Amino acid sequence: AVRAPPRPQRRSPPQDVSVERNTVTDMSNFKQTHPLARRIDEANRIRQKYPDRVPVICERAERSDVPDIDKNKYLVPADLSVSQFIHVIRKRIKLPSEKAIFIFVNNVIPPTAALMSALYDAQKDEDGFMYVTYSGENTFG
Repeated sequence: AVRAPPRPQRRSPPQDVSVERNTVTDMSNFKQTHPLARRIDEANRIRQKYPDRVPVICERAERSDVPDIDKNKYLVPADLSVSQFIHVIRKRIKLPSEKAIFIFVNNVIPPTAALMSALYDAQKDEDGFMYVTYSGENTFG
Protein backbone atom coordinates (compact mmCIF):
# COMPACT_ATOMS: atom_id res chain seq x y z
CA ALA A 1 0.00 0.00 0.00
CA VAL A 2 1.23 3.48 -0.82
CA ARG A 3 1.28 5.79 2.14
CA ALA A 4 0.86 9.51 1.85
CA PRO A 5 3.86 11.50 3.07
CA PRO A 6 3.43 12.94 6.55
CA ARG A 7 2.01 16.43 6.63
CA PRO A 8 4.42 19.12 7.74
CA GLN A 9 3.51 20.38 11.17
CA ARG A 10 2.32 23.95 11.19
CA ARG A 11 3.70 26.18 13.85
CA SER A 12 1.33 28.74 15.18
CA PRO A 13 2.77 32.26 15.10
CA PRO A 14 3.73 33.86 18.41
CA GLN A 15 0.55 35.25 19.91
CA ASP A 16 1.94 38.65 20.92
CA VAL A 17 3.62 39.62 17.63
CA SER A 18 0.88 42.00 16.51
CA VAL A 19 0.81 43.71 19.89
CA GLU A 20 4.58 43.96 20.24
CA ARG A 21 5.26 44.82 16.62
CA ASN A 22 5.61 48.55 17.34
CA THR A 23 8.54 47.86 19.64
CA VAL A 24 10.71 46.78 16.73
CA THR A 25 10.61 49.48 14.08
CA ASP A 26 8.22 48.61 11.26
CA MET A 27 9.55 51.35 9.00
CA SER A 28 13.23 52.05 9.36
CA ASN A 29 14.26 55.64 10.00
CA PHE A 30 16.84 55.19 7.23
CA LYS A 31 14.08 54.13 4.83
CA GLN A 32 11.99 57.16 5.77
CA THR A 33 14.81 59.62 5.12
CA HIS A 34 16.30 58.07 1.96
CA PRO A 35 14.25 57.40 -1.21
CA LEU A 36 14.17 53.81 -2.52
CA ALA A 37 16.06 54.57 -5.76
CA ARG A 38 18.90 56.20 -3.82
CA ARG A 39 19.11 53.26 -1.39
CA ILE A 40 19.21 50.77 -4.28
CA ASP A 41 21.97 52.74 -6.05
CA GLU A 42 24.00 52.99 -2.85
CA ALA A 43 23.66 49.29 -1.99
CA ASN A 44 24.61 48.26 -5.54
CA ARG A 45 27.63 50.56 -5.52
CA ILE A 46 28.75 49.21 -2.14
CA ARG A 47 28.33 45.56 -3.22
CA GLN A 48 30.38 46.17 -6.39
CA LYS A 49 33.15 48.01 -4.57
CA TYR A 50 33.25 45.63 -1.58
CA PRO A 51 32.06 42.18 -2.76
CA ASP A 52 33.35 40.52 0.45
CA ARG A 53 31.16 42.71 2.68
CA VAL A 54 27.43 43.12 3.26
CA PRO A 55 25.67 46.49 3.69
CA VAL A 56 23.76 46.61 6.98
CA ILE A 57 21.57 49.34 8.47
CA CYS A 58 21.51 49.02 12.26
CA GLU A 59 18.92 50.94 14.29
CA ARG A 60 17.65 50.90 17.86
CA ALA A 61 14.14 49.57 18.44
CA GLU A 62 11.55 52.15 19.39
CA ARG A 63 10.99 52.39 23.15
CA SER A 64 14.11 50.38 23.85
CA ASP A 65 16.01 51.10 27.06
CA VAL A 66 19.49 50.87 25.48
CA PRO A 67 21.46 53.84 24.09
CA ASP A 68 21.15 54.93 20.48
CA ILE A 69 24.01 53.87 18.22
CA ASP A 70 26.41 56.50 16.86
CA LYS A 71 26.27 55.28 13.26
CA ASN A 72 23.68 53.28 11.37
CA LYS A 73 25.45 52.08 8.21
CA TYR A 74 27.88 49.19 8.43
CA LEU A 75 29.93 47.30 5.88
CA VAL A 76 30.12 43.97 7.62
CA PRO A 77 32.66 41.31 6.59
CA ALA A 78 30.78 38.42 4.98
CA ASP A 79 32.41 35.88 7.31
CA LEU A 80 31.43 37.72 10.51
CA SER A 81 29.01 35.78 12.72
CA VAL A 82 25.85 37.29 14.19
CA SER A 83 27.45 36.88 17.62
CA GLN A 84 30.48 38.94 16.55
CA PHE A 85 28.19 41.61 15.08
CA ILE A 86 26.29 41.81 18.39
CA HIS A 87 29.66 42.37 20.08
CA VAL A 88 30.36 45.26 17.66
CA ILE A 89 26.99 46.84 18.51
CA ARG A 90 27.59 46.39 22.26
CA LYS A 91 30.93 48.19 21.98
CA ARG A 92 29.52 51.04 19.88
CA ILE A 93 26.67 51.75 22.31
CA LYS A 94 28.95 51.15 25.33
CA LEU A 95 26.52 48.69 26.88
CA PRO A 96 27.59 47.27 30.27
CA SER A 97 28.27 43.53 30.20
CA GLU A 98 25.43 42.79 32.66
CA LYS A 99 22.81 44.23 30.26
CA ALA A 100 21.35 41.94 27.61
CA ILE A 101 20.96 42.96 23.99
CA PHE A 102 18.90 41.31 21.28
CA ILE A 103 19.04 41.89 17.55
CA PHE A 104 16.20 41.38 15.11
CA VAL A 105 16.21 40.95 11.35
CA ASN A 106 12.68 41.24 9.94
CA ASN A 107 11.32 40.98 13.50
CA VAL A 108 13.06 37.63 14.11
CA ILE A 109 16.07 36.94 16.34
CA PRO A 110 18.71 35.34 14.08
CA PRO A 111 20.86 32.40 15.27
CA THR A 112 24.07 33.76 16.82
CA ALA A 113 26.21 31.23 14.96
CA ALA A 114 24.86 32.28 11.54
CA LEU A 115 27.18 34.16 9.22
CA MET A 116 26.15 37.69 8.33
CA SER A 117 26.54 36.81 4.62
CA ALA A 118 24.05 33.92 4.90
CA LEU A 119 21.66 36.11 6.87
CA TYR A 120 22.05 38.87 4.27
CA ASP A 121 21.32 36.48 1.39
CA ALA A 122 18.14 35.29 3.12
CA GLN A 123 16.92 38.55 4.67
CA LYS A 124 18.12 41.52 2.60
CA ASP A 125 15.55 44.15 1.76
CA GLU A 126 14.41 45.04 -1.76
CA ASP A 127 16.84 47.99 -1.65
CA GLY A 128 19.88 45.72 -1.13
CA PHE A 129 20.48 46.62 2.53
CA MET A 130 19.83 44.29 5.45
CA TYR A 131 18.01 46.01 8.29
CA VAL A 132 19.00 45.04 11.83
CA THR A 133 17.17 46.36 14.87
CA TYR A 134 18.59 46.03 18.37
CA SER A 135 16.86 46.21 21.72
CA GLY A 136 17.69 45.81 25.38
CA GLU A 137 14.90 43.31 25.87
CA ASN A 138 13.52 40.38 23.95
CA THR A 139 10.42 42.11 22.65
CA PHE A 140 8.84 38.81 21.61
CA GLY A 141 9.57 36.87 24.80
